[in-house]
Amino acid sequence: MARVRDIEIHEVPEDVRGIYKRFSEEYGPFLNQVKVFAHRAPVLKHIQGLLLDLKDEQILDKRYLEIALVVVSKINECTYCVAHHAPRLVEQGLGAETVANILEPDCPGLNDVDRLVRDFAVQVTEKPQYMRDAIFDEMKKHFTEEQIVELTVRTALCGFFNRVNDALQIGMEEGVIEDYLSHGSSTEALPQHDAAE
Repeated sequence: MARVRDIEIHEVPEDVRGIYKRFSEEYGPFLNQVKVFAHRAPVLKHIQGLLLDLKDEQILDKRYLEIALVVVSKINECTYCVAHHAPRLVEQGLGAETVANILEPDCPGLNDVDRLVRDFAVQVTEKPQYMRDAIFDEMKKHFTEEQIVELTVRTALCGFFNRVNDALQIGMEEGVIEDYLSHGSSTEALPQHDAAE
């Protein structure tokens, strides 16, 4: 259970009910997250609305997007996001073992572009101020500038979600762990947290 109460759809202003409904039904199993973000209608409108708009105008291959999201979530140890996105990455053709070990430098199962996206997401997450032109030169061989901007935004935005999910202790929706396990992943591959001191 989250540190704040759930906001149900009838409690949000009418102008954002469509976003609440569509995000919770079409975007994925993120209902618990929507119920927390709905405390602030502008957040629901602009954050979840942004994700729906980007989904509607998809310009990034889902494989690369999911690589970035899993990488960021593993770096930030966000159990919620790893459990939600690891199965999507398996569906994009990566083995569960590859997904579990994606942060390892020599992780098997990644092609050259997968590794590039992985390394790009690591740099955006850990030390963006130290990124060199070389990685952008390499990215431009495989992605348009529009795609690079979106991948950068989605990578940074994932870090935002990791922090909000963990700070507010947004709970896992029913069926998410079962879905995660059914894709060959193990609970040992999920970030584990010790009790707060």
